[in-house]
Amino acid sequence: MSNGWLIVAMMAVTFIPRYLPFALAGRIRLPALLVKALSYVPIAILTAIVTLNSVVRENQIQLDLDNHHLIAAVVAALVAYFSRRMGLTVVVGLFVFAALTWWPSVV
Repeated sequence: MSNGWLIVAMMAVTFIPRYLPFALAGRIRLPALLVKALSYVPIAILTAIVTLNSVVRENQIQLDLDNHHLIAAVVAALVAYFSRRMGLTVVVGLFVFAALTWWPSVV
């Protein structure tokens, strides 16, 4: 297969799945249960990414007080749970991570 056909095939494989939802948006009616289930997909993906990045350090699971990512994520999760304010959660999480990383004498 020449490079030109390979590029065309890669374009089709990338473009079609992104275009189909827009093309069929007004024509197909999804069941209410499926719509509700799909609304949880973004938060589930974000949770998986944040959890993996917080727990795994240097290709090993690290669940101790030396893991600044995990401590900042737990503090941010507590702030989010109690305050329900995204901006405050982000600021507190970043501050805790910065404090633990740049000022090691804090812990």
